[in-house]
Amino acid sequence: MAQTRKQNVTVSLSVQTIKKAKLLAARRSTSISGLLAEQIESLVGAEEAYAAAHRSALDLMEKGLHLGGAPLTRDELHAR
Repeated sequence: MAQTRKQNVTVSLSVQTIKKAKLLAARRSTSISGLLAEQIESLVGAEEAYAAAHRSALDLMEKGLHLGGAPLTRDELHAR
């Protein structure tokens, strides 16, 4: 398995948030850093999935959908 290069990031949080985060991390058997990494990776993954779905939807709209049938002539379209 290839190792991913990591880089440290500094985040400033209130003392109360840090205390709560430490408790949450302990309950999940991880660290605050692990909690933050998991959440950020989840956000990035969701954003990438959204962007891919958006591109796919635009491509589909550009191509259009074949709903069956044959195209109508102008006269057929305007016949009453």
